[in-house]
Amino acid sequence: MERSLFGTNGVRGIANEELTAELALDLGRTIASLRPGLIAVGMDARISSPMLKSAVLAGIMSSGSDAVDVGITPTPALQYYVKVSKANAGVIVTASHNPREYNGIKFVSHDGVEFSREEDAEAERTLLSKKFRRAGWNEVGRVFEDDANRVYVEGILEKVNADAISEKGFRVVVDCGNGAASFTSPEILKRLDCEMYTINCYPDGRFPARLSEPVEENVKELMDVVRAVKADIGVAHDGDADRATFVDEKGNFVSEDVMLALMAKHYMEKNGGGIVVTPVSTSKCVEDAVVEAGGEVIYTEVGSPVVAKVMKETKAVFGGEGNGGLIFPEHLLARDGGMSLAKVLELMAEENKPLSELAKDIPRYFTLKTKVECRDKKKLLEGLKAEFEDANFTDGARVDFEDGWLLIRPSGTEPIARIFAEARSEKRAKELLELGLEKVRKILGS
Repeated sequence: MERSLFGTNGVRGIANEELTAELALDLGRTIASLRPGLIAVGMDARISSPMLKSAVLAGIMSSGSDAVDVGITPTPALQYYVKVSKANAGVIVTASHNPREYNGIKFVSHDGVEFSREEDAEAERTLLSKKFRRAGWNEVGRVFEDDANRVYVEGILEKVNADAISEKGFRVVVDCGNGAASFTSPEILKRLDCEMYTINCYPDGRFPARLSEPVEENVKELMDVVRAVKADIGVAHDGDADRATFVDEKGNFVSEDVMLALMAKHYMEKNGGGIVVTPVSTSKCVEDAVVEAGGEVIYTEVGSPVVAKVMKETKAVFGGEGNGGLIFPEHLLARDGGMSLAKVLELMAEENKPLSELAKDIPRYFTLKTKVECRDKKKLLEGLKAEFEDANFTDGARVDFEDGWLLIRPSGTEPIARIFAEARSEKRAKELLELGLEKVRKILGS
């Protein structure tokens, strides 16, 4: 069965239109039917989140399970709480970096890992069948409260070299994007004895200051403040704080792929090699850095649940996506913005170098992206297999050349195909992008 409600990260839609209280109620019943027992529920700071969280809690209770309401919390904090507590599963109400009118509901397994695609498919079957557990009047569940943010922050501090960071007394600017990081990242910096400047570090589901996604064009204020206060580093989060992007001491945005490569290289050097897992859409600079440091890269389909699953299977020492979503398996098999912040500070302290100097060691590539209409994804994939017999078909078709690579990938959620091209020169990247466009047009007859 093709999943229609569950996408690459749970169920998402416009709040109270596509993702309604009724649907949230049934999703609460679904998780309690599949994973009966204590279930932890958290939410981001969106305007619709309290409504949807309340409906999820009601669904869980009606199925006879108890729930722990942890309030506004980053997605990785909810996941870490589930991992270390007695909870049998978790639910996070969030649409991550999507626009403010959206919201989402995502399920978490007992080990803190997001539901796999297979588990999401099982959840969708249960949801559509409406064969839920239903408790008697005297067996309905109860709701407790707990502080997942405290548990999460303390878990992070236990797994970084806090003394080395504290000795440096870093000056840090943090932009929480009016999201859930407002309750955790400033506390992490405070506990690490950093001199801290905050931007948008109060929850506001309207996202009044900037768009939620922490890409370069949305964090210009952070870049300006880093320069103005002569900070050592700046960090920005998305709405649910599973991602972190960085600005160096000169106020320059450091690309997400470079940060992924930098941290992957660091983990290779600390572990004497090992496996790094990342999607096929990731920049070649990551593989270059990992291989040079004696490690190996395994490529997966796009999507953090897939990356986490393969990391667990291969006992990878590091992984992540080229969007600011870094995964530190010794802490949590999930994208983790708070741990990313702490680990980047640890790297700067241990290497005794500013971020701009560390980033210089990562090979530079030019990456271009575009998208085209594609209503026949099966036809496109069959055509790509004929055009590129030696391609990697893990997720779409990734074709590696001596001087770059090309990825053509049908979207899992929209009637489009995404085309990525990367090379050492901008000219070659443009040539590869045009090659991709030509092949897609030829296959689809457009």
